[in-house]
Amino acid sequence: MVIGLIQLSLRIPESQSLKGKRQILLGLKTRIRNRLNVSVSEIDHQDKWQLAALAVACVGNDRAGLNRVLSYTVEMVERERGVELIDYDLEFL
Repeated sequence: MVIGLIQLSLRIPESQSLKGKRQILLGLKTRIRNRLNVSVSEIDHQDKWQLAALAVACVGNDRAGLNRVLSYTVEMVERERGVELIDYDLEFL
């Protein structure tokens, strides 16, 4: 069993409030979950309205398959309107 984890640092320049940030992140997290069948959670910057940190985790049998899923997650975030990917960290446990 292999666990894949990616931590994404995001900037949301169009957000003017915490409520606006939550709306943007809720849509993004829902799309990631529905398309890739992974777990997604906001892990940092809950009190900052233009920054966010998400963790995406998945479990599988082989590292290559998990790497494809998590790499596609990065591509989805990069294509998302209103969200800028600042940095990400990928690891396998």
